[in-house]
Formats: sequence, C-alpha cells, structure tokens
Amino acid sequence: MKNTKITDGRRVASDRIAELGSNEVFVFGSNIQGAHGGGAAWFAYKHFGAEWGVGEGLTGRTYALPTMEGKAALEKAVDHFIDCARQHPGLTFLVTAVGCGIAGYTCEEVAPLFKEATSLENVYLPQAFWDVL
Repeated sequence: MKNTKITDGRRVASDRIAELGSNEVFVFGSNIQGAHGGGAAWFAYKHFGAEWGVGEGLTGRTYALPTMEGKAALEKAVDHFIDCARQHPGLTFLVTAVGCGIAGYTCEEVAPLFKEATSLENVYLPQAFWDVL
C-alpha cells in the first residue's frame, strides 16, 4: 500500500486508496447534509469512519469537503480544510479529486482552490490537480 509519492517536489495522492497508513486522512467530496451515498463519500463511510450526517470536517480517518452547494461554498470549505491541515501537522491529508465526480466540476475549476495547500508538507493532491496548478 503506497498512497503517496513525491514527483518533482509535488506531493501526489494516489487515485486508488483502499486502505490508510498511520496518520493518513482520506479527503473526499460530500454534501453538506453528510449523506454519504455514493462514490468516494460512500467508501469513506464504509471503510474509514466518515460519519453519516457530517458533511464537513474531520470524522474517523476522513475529512469531508462539501462540494454540492455551489462554487463559493466549495471555496470556503477548501479554506476551512487548509486551516485544519495547518492545525494538524502530524496528519497526512490525501485529497481525492473532490468535486470532479458527482458535483460536476472540472479539475480546472477545483484545483486552483487548493493552491495555498501546495505549500503544506502534510497535504497530498491528486495528479490531476497538480497538472492544472
């Protein structure tokens, strides 16, 4: 199991995360109601302790990012996530391509929201986001 790699100084999260290593946190797209009924949200709920009814923040070994409430809300949620990552330097956050599935955004729309996270040693972004950044 290798969920991360560093390529050209870029901290890249794997596209396929089936289990978590010590101190790893699975960052997934949710809805604000925390109804984790499909995709990465369902996987986070079934395998990593995401709590039903919690649509944003840390629960279990996950971080829920609401992606279904519009771009402005997503931008604010990503800012909250970045603050959380700063406050928890002992955790490694593995960001999935949040918002680029059921929510319907493109990587070109979402990746720039994570620009500030690129300087955080404990945040790993999907390669598709790095390709945009």
